[in-house]
Amino acid sequence: MNKSKIFSHTNATPCGSRQQVNMSTRWYPLYRRGNPQLRVFLPNFYMKLIKPRDPQPKNVVQFEVSMQMTKFDIKNYLEKIYNVPVENVVTHVRMGQVNRSKFGGYLVKEDDFKVAYVSLPATETFEFPDLFPEEKKNEEDKQMEQIENLKKDWETNKGRDKHRQGAPSWLGL
Repeated sequence: MNKSKIFSHTNATPCGSRQQVNMSTRWYPLYRRGNPQLRVFLPNFYMKLIKPRDPQPKNVVQFEVSMQMTKFDIKNYLEKIYNVPVENVVTHVRMGQVNRSKFGGYLVKEDDFKVAYVSLPATETFEFPDLFPEEKKNEEDKQMEQIENLKKDWETNKGRDKHRQGAPSWLGL
């Protein structure tokens, strides 16, 4: 059997390695005469800081990254753009959740995603930012207390005019 026919429908080469897929879907602007040329390169890479579900050491940060990024890409991205010293990068692909659809009952699978664990030097530490500080919690507690007081006032005023069934409270006598 001819080897070229075996690999003709896939993006694998006869030696078993995969061909690199062109990632960029963005178009450069047309060339126009003049100076300076306003060209901006926007890569299709993304990195999203996520809170780890399991406890991590103080110098480990977890990111969700695009599937095409390699460990080397992640390290260069953080070092060159954000000036973050990186000691080690560990990546793995997590499988997307499989759920049953609301209509029809068939299975729907979410896309897989890549997770990167970036180790910073031992002298560096990372603490996930506190998005809900204590001050806001205290404000919410005060608001809830006000709501409870208003409910009590409503209950006491509601029972005040029991002899006037169906008449609104604003219709005073």
